Amino acid sequence: MRERMEAGDLYIADDPELAELSTRALDLMDTYNATTVRQAPLRRRLLEELLGSVGEDTEIRPPLRVDYGSNISVGARSFANFGLVALDVAPVVIGDDVQIGPNVQLLTPTHPLEPGPRRDKWEAARPIRIGDNVWLGGGVIVLPGVTIGDNTVVGAGAVVTRDLPADVVAVGNPARVVRRLADPAPADG
Repeated sequence: MRERMEAGDLYIADDPELAELSTRALDLMDTYNATTVRQAPLRRRLLEELLGSVGEDTEIRPPLRVDYGSNISVGARSFANFGLVALDVAPVVIGDDVQIGPNVQLLTPTHPLEPGPRRDKWEAARPIRIGDNVWLGGGVIVLPGVTIGDNTVVGAGAVVTRDLPADVVAVGNPARVVRRLADPAPADG
């Protein structure tokens, strides 16, 4: 069933293999979420065990909620504030230097519209990709299948239902581009 899930095909959500993977993630997540800032080395080890990959100097403040964890990749120097929910039925790829505000939701699962398959616990998922140097404001929700381009800023509370290009500011529900960002000044002035 895991192969079907990872391929984006319909799968049964309460399959025993998937339930075991989810239970493992829940145990690691609970332990991670119980750590304090004074336990930084332990916190880092747990995060590396829980997630598929974590870049250097990346920080994710607890509480963190995931489905499996293993389908999440976070680049270097990224930061996620309190309350990140990353439902990683499909891959969730977060680039380098990404800033994620509190209570952001990255949601890959989808469900059939028809009541029968939904009642029978069929679901699927579509990947989420967050480019480099993106800023997701507090409470942003990113829906299945969305890609957000490099350097884009998504305003607090926005619901991202479609891909966003690089170098824009997007706000609202559904999120819409409200301006383009100018080329950044060189770092050395």
